[in-house]
Amino acid sequence: MKPYVRLTEPLVRDGDGLRAATWDEALDRAATALAEARARNGTQTFGMFSCSKATNEVNFVAQKFARVAVGSNNIDSCNRT
Repeated sequence: MKPYVRLTEPLVRDGDGLRAATWDEALDRAATALAEARARNGTQTFGMFSCSKATNEVNFVAQKFARVAVGSNNIDSCNRT
């Protein structure tokens, strides 16, 4: 069995493989992809799922990101139990 290897830097897809990238490049790519998806199909292209075992503060930040940054109300933290 192969041991788990901890990632120490972000990876970005480059062609068919992954390569190491700076945090700035990785975050820029993520922001660009989210903006392109939103421009293509509106706010219905995005959904946020947060863990019910996370703190209230983490769930609050997740829903704020989904609603304010992305403009989507599609968020669930399965806190119904």
